Parts: sequence; C-alpha cells; structure tokens
Amino acid sequence: WDREPPIATPTTKMPRPNEKAFGFTDVLQLERHRGVSLKATPVSLVAQTTRGKSYALNVLDTPGHVNFVDEVIAAMRMADGLVLVVDAVEGVMASTRRAICAAVREGLSITLVVNKVDRLIVELKLPPADAYYKLKLTIEEVNGAIAECPGSSAAARLSPELGNVCFASAAFGWCFSLESFARRYIDTWGMPVQPRELARRLWGDVYYHPERRTFMRKRAEGGGDAKRSFVHFVLEPLYKIFAQVVGEDEPALRPVLESLGITLRKSDYAMDARSLLRRVLCHFFGPPTGFVDMCAAHVRSPLEAAPAKTERLYAGPADSAAAAAMRQCDPDGPLVVAVAKQYPSADASEFYVLGRILSGHISVDQRVRVLGEAFAPGDDEDMASATVAAAWIYCARYKIPVSGLGAGGWVLLGGVDGSIGKTATIVGADVPLGDLAIVRPLPLPAESVVRIAVEPVVPTELPKMLSGLRKIGKSYPSAQMRVEESGEHIVLGTGELYMDCIMHDLRNVYAEIEIKVADPVVAFRETVAETSAVMVYGDSPNGKNRLTIIAEPVDQGIAEDIEAGHVSLDWPARQVGQFFEANYGWDVLAGRSIWAFGPGESGPNILSDETLAGDTDRARLRSVRDSIRQGFQWAAREGPLCDEPMRGTRFRIVNAALADAAIHRGGGQIIPAARRVCYSSFLTAEPRLMEPVNF
Repeated sequence: WDREPPIATPTTKMPRPNEKAFGFTDVLQLERHRGVSLKATPVSLVAQTTRGKSYALNVLDTPGHVNFVDEVIAAMRMADGLVLVVDAVEGVMASTRRAICAAVREGLSITLVVNKVDRLIVELKLPPADAYYKLKLTIEEVNGAIAECPGSSAAARLSPELGNVCFASAAFGWCFSLESFARRYIDTWGMPVQPRELARRLWGDVYYHPERRTFMRKRAEGGGDAKRSFVHFVLEPLYKIFAQVVGEDEPALRPVLESLGITLRKSDYAMDARSLLRRVLCHFFGPPTGFVDMCAAHVRSPLEAAPAKTERLYAGPADSAAAAAMRQCDPDGPLVVAVAKQYPSADASEFYVLGRILSGHISVDQRVRVLGEAFAPGDDEDMASATVAAAWIYCARYKIPVSGLGAGGWVLLGGVDGSIGKTATIVGADVPLGDLAIVRPLPLPAESVVRIAVEPVVPTELPKMLSGLRKIGKSYPSAQMRVEESGEHIVLGTGELYMDCIMHDLRNVYAEIEIKVADPVVAFRETVAETSAVMVYGDSPNGKNRLTIIAEPVDQGIAEDIEAGHVSLDWPARQVGQFFEANYGWDVLAGRSIWAFGPGESGPNILSDETLAGDTDRARLRSVRDSIRQGFQWAAREGPLCDEPMRGTRFRIVNAALADAAIHRGGGQIIPAARRVCYSSFLTAEPRLMEPVNF
C-alpha cells in the first residue's frame, strides 16, 4: 500500500463551464433557469487601481437581450459612463448599437471591454497574429457604431493605447488593460520605464525587434523577426499559458507556473483542464485593476458630470436654487433624487425605489414629496407626501442599511413607492411649492408593440390580477397596461421573451393565480397615403367656432428624426425652421409655424398653423392654441380606424372662425371640435394601417 500517489493529469477534453456558476448579479430564479440577465442589478463596491488607490464604484449590470433595452435606458439615467461589453467573436449586435446611440444621446462617456477573448484561442484556434486582427476589427466595429450616432464626437474614439479598452474572459476570470499588463512586465523584470510609456507601444503598427531590443513603427530592412508588439508581449504569453496548462502534466507544469510566481496546491493539479486554467489565469492576472484604472480615467465623477446631467434631465428653471445645487452636486442643497428603477421586496408586497441623489442629503424618517411623471407646476395632482422608512446601499445579493446618503450616490429607499408608476422625482418637504419641478421621464427607444389579453381563470380573482398588473407596471419600464372598451385587460411589451417574463412574474410572484392568455397580436399604427381630398371643417358643440384642417403624409425620415430627438419644440422657433429647411427643403415659415408634435412631446405627427392673417383673427387663434393642441394630441393618441396611435401624419390648420366672447371658445368647445376635425381630415386622406417589423 506504500505506493506513490498517481500523477494528476488534466484531461485534454475541456468540458463546458460549471453550469451552477452564476454571475454575482443573476439573483432571480428565472435568470438562472434561462441563463440570461433580465433585470438591471446594481452593485456598489470599493475597488483598487494598479497604483493601489481605492475608488467607490457604483455599477449597474444590465441585460444584453434586445428586448430589455428599457433596463439599459433606466440604468443610464443613474450612471455617468457606459462600460460596453462586446463578445470578441460575435462583435457588435443590434442591442449594442442601441445602447451606444442611447449613451451618446444621454452624453455618457463610453468605455469598452472586449470579452470572451478565450474563444479566439479555444474555439476558433486562431494563431496570435490573426487573433490581433480579430480584436482590432471588433474595436473598429464599435468605433464605427459610435460614429454613426448623431451627436457623437471624434473624442469618443476607443483604442487600447488610450486606456479606454480592456480585454477580458469572464469564463476564466481575468481582465486586463494594456497599462496593467505593462505594469506586470515592469514589476517582474524591474524595467526602468513608466507603465504608460510601455502601454502606448503595445498596440497598433508597432513592432518589437528581439535582437535589437527596440520598438519600430514599421518593419525595418532585415527585420523579418520583428513581431507586432501586442502579439509578442500579450498574445503569445497568453497562448503559451493555455497550451502549457492544457497539454502538460503536473511534473512539467509545476516549474513553469512557479517561474511565473504561481504556486498551486497538489489537489489543484487534479482538477479538469478548464477549472485548472481558470485557477492559473486568476493567479497570473490578479484582481481586475486595469478595469478600475479605465473607469477612474475615462468615466467622469458625479461632481464633473453634474452640470451636463442637470441641463439634460431637469425640467425646472435653470436659475432655481435646486438647479444650482444639482450643478454643483451639493450635499447641503435642496434634496432632489431621480428615481429610475423599482425592485420588489422578498414577498413582493411592496417596492423599494433605486434613485440617484442629484443634490442634498436624504436620511431615514425624513419627510419628502414624491413627484410623478405627470407633475407640472400649478398642477399638483401627481404629487404625494411620504416618509422614508429605510435606506440602503444595494449590492445585488444583499442590502447594506444606512442612516442617510449625500449627493452623487445611489440609494435604495423603502416606504416611498405608493404613488410611483415607473419613475419619479423625490424632493424635500421643505422646498417651496413654486420651486418644484421633475426630472424628465425615461426616453425609451423601443415601442411596446407585442400585446396580449389576460384574464383570471377564476373570475372572482380579478382584483388579485389587477393588483399584479400594477406591480408589473412598476417592475418593467416598457410594460404598458390598458383596458379596452370591451373590458379586456391588455398587456403590451417589447417582444416574446419580455412578455414571457411578464407572465411568469404575474403568475408566480405578483398575483399568484392561474391566468388565461389570448394569442399575442401586434399593435398597429394609423397613417395617411395622400393629402385630404377636400378641406374639412368641424364645428364646436355650441356651433360658434369652426376649424378647417387638412391632413397629409410627412416626408420620409421626419417621424424617425422627431422620435430620436434630433428636433425638439423646446428649441427656438427659428432653429426648428432651419432644421426642416436644411434637411427636408421646407419653407422657413412652415417650419416655424409648427405648434406641436404628438402623441406626447416627441410623437411622429405634426400640427402646424398655416392660417393667413386676412382670413383668420390670429390673436383669437393663439388664445385657443392649447385647446387645439390637446384635441390634436387626443386624436394622435387614438386614431379613427382602430383606436391605435397615428404615425407620420401632418395636420395643417388652414382657417379658423372663432366666437367673439372668450366664454364661447373655452376648452370644452374647442378640444372635441379639434379632435373631430383631425379625424375627418384623416379619413379623407386615404388612411392606411402600419404594421411593425421585427428587426
């Protein structure tokens, strides 16, 4: 029995990664069952750079699936920068482009992590020189996607030598930047150079000549041995580690690893090849300090980002005390918290709200006002008072209770969710009513077009289902609930997986009842193909006001420009006119006479005033402008064909005969008249139905 133990030899067949090894932020059972992230999950942590300096990082891990782009947009509301994780093999996907354009629109700094570099070695088996070209192509693809977004600048270019790109393999637990790799060389060999200087020479058309021991911009005469520096210093050592660990047994492998400063226990060598490789690479690369370097250098701090974020998000006056405090990220200023996400409690009986403190300080037991998305100065219907019951720092799998937090941080609040629909603004109870204003709602880029009708199997359980639907609306930013005239309860979402997750949560988490679901259908849009055949007029109910309107299709591309925010009625009228003149050849006056987009502030329909001063009393028409706008918004939201929103239609007011007395031209008279005349002009302009296409 006194024999030597058998030598542990790693198997050459590499099995799949351990299926039970979930990501730290995959906390939902559904995420683990499907193997895909479904919710944006925050983690706050302290991490060190390669120089040993500690930073507090607030990270929101978002889903990559194209259906869940709403979670990405909600996360961007909280963040100052975007870390884009791109597969080295797959490259840029549809959801990647969407995330990039949203980040450019939100003014976030973009950094890149090229993930799954191990696939180039293990799956594609590319030689190191070809792997370099593949990595370079992936980075150029991302740069191309950034350049295509309107509003992007040349300063947003991503390149490893600039320090805003990292290379990683999550499956094998390593991540590095060029500077962190260069520092490893310098520390190992005691080289008398700065890591940044060496890192600048490790990417691009820089070659290393091993005999002369020099870097060259191009291969010199007789420099046939010169290799690209990235291949020589980074990829070849990485490939050698993979080859040694997979191909050698313990006696041959141990001295190689010890020469790299990696000491493993005897039991480690008995692991299968993939597990051993992960262990070795984790020891070799150490903690991801290069990633922290990248974030510290290229993602702005809350203080630096505050002025731009305030200008973009705050709907109140720029000269108010709250706006000034937000621009300085002032912890002593008035309290303003932008709520972007809600998370259910363990028993799903209440929701905790995740918000970013833009100014001021929030503490437990503080009295606050909760302003909903529909709040407007002078209209305090969507406002409620609440008391902060609890505050936490949210770390995915656990919550750290705190007594309070100051400006610039992310905070999870309990006890304030009662009146919140999707997003909200929380302000201190001491802020005067006249100074209240909201943070703008989320600009969701994808419309919810997949719809299903739901009803409980047991009719008496309808109240439970309605309560569950309200909670679904809080939990899913893009989900919409609607009750049709027939009494059907309609749920709208962005796609098949999205609806599947909604129904899972409704049945098992929020309502906990059996629910019947009708076959899914898609939402339509209503539009016109021609200009109205006749000038259509409509009278108000009292017969004393008459509006004449013509409907016509808008030029190709206008609807998309309005929805993407390339033109806004917040601009001065002259600027709006110049935009339509430059891009679509409109007359300057036609562009300046636009009254509204609809439905909402960035809907793809236009209302414009083209009345002539000789035919119409312009002063009277201006006095009823808001009522006509409301009638147009109502019509654009529910079209005449099948109550679906309109798209790509322009309504031109060509004449208006209004009552002399103001009492006869109030909202109750003008709004229904404007809606009806929009409908009739629409129906005389060859109406059509539009169907969504899955891209």
